[in-house]
Amino acid sequence: MTTPTLHSLEPDFAKSGGLIPAVAQDAETGEILMLAYMNRESYLKTLATGEVHYWSRSRQELWHKGDSSGHTQKVKSLYLDCDLDAVVVKIEQVGGVACHTGRRSCFFHKLAKSGQFEILD
Repeated sequence: MTTPTLHSLEPDFAKSGGLIPAVAQDAETGEILMLAYMNRESYLKTLATGEVHYWSRSRQELWHKGDSSGHTQKVKSLYLDCDLDAVVVKIEQVGGVACHTGRRSCFFHKLAKSGQFEILD
C-alpha cells in the first residue's frame, strides 16, 4: 500500500465565477442527497466547523444547512475534483431530511421507461 501524498489545495473559485457545485452524499450509503453551491467563505466555514455551509444563490447569503430546520450535515470527508472546481462532501445527514420539501433527497424525480418522470416517496 502506498502512502498518500498530501497537498495544500483549495477550490478554484475564480475559474467558476466565485461559486462551485457542492454535492452532498450520504457517507454510509453513497446516496446523493442534494446539490448546492459554495463560495470561498462557505467552503472555509465548512472546514472550520465540520458542518456544511453553502452559498444561497437565491438569497445571496451564506447558509448553514439546518439553521432553520435543524437538519444539519456533519462532514465525514470532502473531495475536490481534478479541475478543483467542484466538491463532494460525504456527510452524516442529521434528522434524515436533506431537501427543503421534507424528503430525504432532493433527487426524487425518476425517469421511468415510459419517458415520463415518476415521483419517489
